[in-house]
Amino acid sequence: MDELGSKRRHRWVPRWPRWAEATPWRRTARSTPGQRTAPWRGADLASPWQRGVIAALCGALPALAFPAPSWWWFAYVALVPWLLLARSAPTGRRAALDGWLGGLGFMVAVHHWLLPSLHVFTLVIAALLGLLWAPWGWLVRHLLGGTPSSGRAAAALLVLPSGWLMVELVRSWEGLGGPWGLLGSSQWQVEPALRLASVGGVWLVSALVVAVNTGVAVLVAHRGARVPAVAGLVAVGAATTAAWTWSPRPEPAGHVRVAVVQPGVMNGIDSAGQRFAREESLTRSLAGRDLDLVVWGESSVGHDLTERPDLARRITALSRQVGADILVNVDARRSDRPGIFKSSVLVGPKGPTGDRYDKMRLVPFGEYVPARSLLGWATSVGKAAGEDRRRGDRPVVMTIGQGRGQGLRVGPLVCFESAFPDMSRHLTREGAQLLLAQSATSTFQHSWAPEQHASLAAVRAAETGRPMVHATLTGVSAVYGPSGDRVGAPLGTSASSTAEYEVPLATGTTPYVRFGDWPVHTALVVLALLCAAEGARAFRRPAPERPSPPARTAHGSPARPAR
Repeated sequence: MDELGSKRRHRWVPRWPRWAEATPWRRTARSTPGQRTAPWRGADLASPWQRGVIAALCGALPALAFPAPSWWWFAYVALVPWLLLARSAPTGRRAALDGWLGGLGFMVAVHHWLLPSLHVFTLVIAALLGLLWAPWGWLVRHLLGGTPSSGRAAAALLVLPSGWLMVELVRSWEGLGGPWGLLGSSQWQVEPALRLASVGGVWLVSALVVAVNTGVAVLVAHRGARVPAVAGLVAVGAATTAAWTWSPRPEPAGHVRVAVVQPGVMNGIDSAGQRFAREESLTRSLAGRDLDLVVWGESSVGHDLTERPDLARRITALSRQVGADILVNVDARRSDRPGIFKSSVLVGPKGPTGDRYDKMRLVPFGEYVPARSLLGWATSVGKAAGEDRRRGDRPVVMTIGQGRGQGLRVGPLVCFESAFPDMSRHLTREGAQLLLAQSATSTFQHSWAPEQHASLAAVRAAETGRPMVHATLTGVSAVYGPSGDRVGAPLGTSASSTAEYEVPLATGTTPYVRFGDWPVHTALVVLALLCAAEGARAFRRPAPERPSPPARTAHGSPARPAR
């Protein structure tokens, strides 16, 4: 009996790995009655490698909110697993690593369609851009780690969306790939979100989506912080309701009839010639349709019209036959300056009108190679540009010269320039009544890219209060009204056809056009206040007391202490 009792008293207790013991969020092997133990957190993952993989997967989840899946509702909870993982990190360094790996996963997921073109370089770019989320991961742990007070939870609802906006702002620079995949763009078909975009652009929508995710994460992780979390979610709902109720709406100002010509995929040695012939045939079929403007896609003409007057005469004849100006896009070496340009050119019944817009923001690696002397090797592992395109130096607002839309002022953009909120905003301030985006995504025809690209036009239309036409060579071509709502049916990637749209015009100025990127400026102020508060707290914190030397006694000394 005594031996059995001794075995029970010395029963073996499993020991947690050393890395788990170092974290405050490990669960204890046993607890005494009435003792509250910390719930299991992500720090209990079996190894740092597994945690890294899970961080990348968590970061990739928000991509499902974008086209083609278009699970827009998922955006409001997609960040929650990532937030919970980062807040459970045992150290700030590990939280920053979780932020970086999550950012890498997000960038790969949103840009996965680049893999066939850039191959391994896609992963290199994603890893570099993912570093932007490392400070954000550290902030998550700083504000939500452990058992945060109500004040810290409330601060997180402001600071974490602000930190996310800083990431989106930095990566929106053209040289880093541009603003493709901004979180707010996932809400392109949600009417309340588009109303928010008219107030603060896509930035405001991104901030509120992150705020909702933060509130949900606080509710899941900390029951004691329910009050600020619920208050934050109510505030988001109130802001959306206020924007819906009081933000100015576009004022109707008539209609114009616009036709989009989409020739479809053309392959082979003479693909440029085949494409032009198909565009010519499709445009000729539009005769007698009472059109105001016909729009061709990006790179729809493969030769400079000055060097090929025969092509200019053929387009001019089409304009006379259709009774409308034709906006083409020339991708060729110019005769009047060195280099290759992508240019929107307006052609009327008397030939090119002289209105020409040269693309200003080029696609990294697709149209130029940044630091080609260092990164030129990318051309050998993928489909990077063999020769850099040249940039235009100014935006251009063109004026339609014939038809019912005579005098209509249009603002052209080329390809991924439609992803930049500031460009469409500038054109609107310059007097553009209709925004036009000429695009070509045939390289990524069977991916999510065509639908993602077309959806951006809805956000730009809502931001500016101006309708936008997105015309492509191979789909998806689509038109959106001044509020961001879709006009007519889009042309999908399998179509080789034309589509006519009765496009509603509008007047008035949206708050975003008037005040610009104020959510980004507000985010900068919030982060500056956080830094000031943390600095003041560190300054007020008393210095640690220096340990006093051991006392000397009659029976010992520091060197030979008494026993």
